[in-house]
Amino acid sequence: MHILIIGAAGMIGRKLSRALAAAGTVNGRPIRRMTLADIVVPETTDFGGEIETVATDLSRPGAASALIASRPDLIFHFAAVVSGEAEADFEKGYSVNLDGTRALFEVIRLAGLERPYTPRVVFTSSIVVFGEPLPSVISDTHCVTPLTSYGTQKAICELLLADYSRRGIFDGIGIRLPTISIRPGKPNKAASGFFSSILREPLIGEEAVLPVSENVRHWFASPRAATGFLLHAAEIDTGSLGQLRTITMPGLSATVGDQIEALRRVAGDAATQLIRREPNETIANIISGWPQGFDTRRAEALGFHAEASFEEIIRVHIEDELESRLPERA
Repeated sequence: MHILIIGAAGMIGRKLSRALAAAGTVNGRPIRRMTLADIVVPETTDFGGEIETVATDLSRPGAASALIASRPDLIFHFAAVVSGEAEADFEKGYSVNLDGTRALFEVIRLAGLERPYTPRVVFTSSIVVFGEPLPSVISDTHCVTPLTSYGTQKAICELLLADYSRRGIFDGIGIRLPTISIRPGKPNKAASGFFSSILREPLIGEEAVLPVSENVRHWFASPRAATGFLLHAAEIDTGSLGQLRTITMPGLSATVGDQIEALRRVAGDAATQLIRREPNETIANIISGWPQGFDTRRAEALGFHAEASFEEIIRVHIEDELESRLPERA
């Protein structure tokens, strides 16, 4: 099996490539080759087979063709301009998130015209495809009405994924990721970045900024859970999906206040005192149009699972990123 990961330099991409290398197989098929692609050269990982790293911009002419020339069997596509940046830079968001994805899908179609080629494509979408009117709990069949450019770009790609799959061009599955928290490393330009930073920084004794009210509620899962979603999506029988090719992933509905209270229970008052309140109207306006809770029984019935509490999410971060060192409690 040859696996292509587009977006491999990002946090989830790095975790996924390591998990695949450690597993060595997908659905019982040995992984012989991995191609890791991103806008910058991705990190390599310990892997017994052939591994290639590629710096490329999927929105550039010819980039998708070069990646598909070797006809990978399994393609993970989650390279994207994230929410805050896509809102600030309209042209860049559409170029990367929509045009790049369409170019990828088209190259796969054209390759199949030369000789049979139907790879599995795992595409990461987002819960921000849902906008007003928003019920308190949203099902997979709720109308997609995004209120941001990023959400619109992801929603269009969901439709493309379903149509190309319907026509047998590839075997696609889309997973709508919750907001991933706690993200390790440096913050990115996502409007949701503070959901991680208000926990990540205090856990290592650093100050963090909270730009919204503690009453803000959102939908979360850990990086460990997100990696599990992708691995499971690669192996699932897509015949069970019917025409609904994109699934909202399980997660945890919690307020910012719930996050802070979980931090206090795990790390003590000293950690929570490192959170500085600095209201930011731009971020607050973006977040206000995002959904807060989901009915994910369909995903759970298909074998997808996430954490049940924010304390669990924090402890997963400590185990995976802080070498299991619990912070000192005040």
